[in-house]
Formats: sequence, C-alpha cells, structure tokens
Amino acid sequence: MRRHEVSDQQWELLKELLPLRKGPGRPPADARKMVNGMLWILNTGAPWRDLPERYGPWRTVYDRFNLWSRDGTLDRMLAKLQVRLDAKGLIDWDLFCIDGSVVRASRAAAGARKKTGPASR
Repeated sequence: MRRHEVSDQQWELLKELLPLRKGPGRPPADARKMVNGMLWILNTGAPWRDLPERYGPWRTVYDRFNLWSRDGTLDRMLAKLQVRLDAKGLIDWDLFCIDGSVVRASRAAAGARKKTGPASR
C-alpha cells in the first residue's frame, strides 16, 4: 500500500457505499483505484493533470470525483467513517470542521491596488 491510499480494511468499509453501474456500455474503471487517485489529489494539492498514471487517466478520476460529489456518494462515505470514529470516541465534535486556511484570496482582497487602464487616466 502506498501513501495516501486506502488499506484493505478501509476499502471493506467503503466499497458497499459506492453506486453500482447498470446497463450497457463499457465496464466502469476500478473504483478502488479511483478512490486512491482522489485521495492522492486531495492530499497533495496537485492539479488533476499531474495525477500519476497508476490511478488511471486523470480525466476519468476527475469525472468520477465530480459525479460522486454531485450524487452524494462522497458525503455518505464521510458520514459512515464519522459514525465509526464517533462510536470509538475519536471525534471531538467541538473541534470538527473543514480548514479553509489554504483558500487563496485575490490580490485585491488582500489590499493590493487595482490596475487602471488607459481609459481611466
């Protein structure tokens, strides 16, 4: 198992939450590989195009991430993991939050002067 990838035990918890694809067409890409690719991106902060090839085509992982975000799959996965950790007393709900400290603000939001064009002179 590589860094940022789910273990066999973690995968057993998550795989039952993933949607099953029905109908004709190409078989879906390996879901575990998709999850590992998503975790790699989220942990490294790298652009999608820099996703290592071992996780499959970056566009496939990106599309699956967007699909699972829209249909609530990722929310269900998080909720299941939270319930499990809470049952063990490992979550302090007073401190549980999403850290937004890495969200970049524009230069103007930080007090930089606005650029003026030739028409405004």
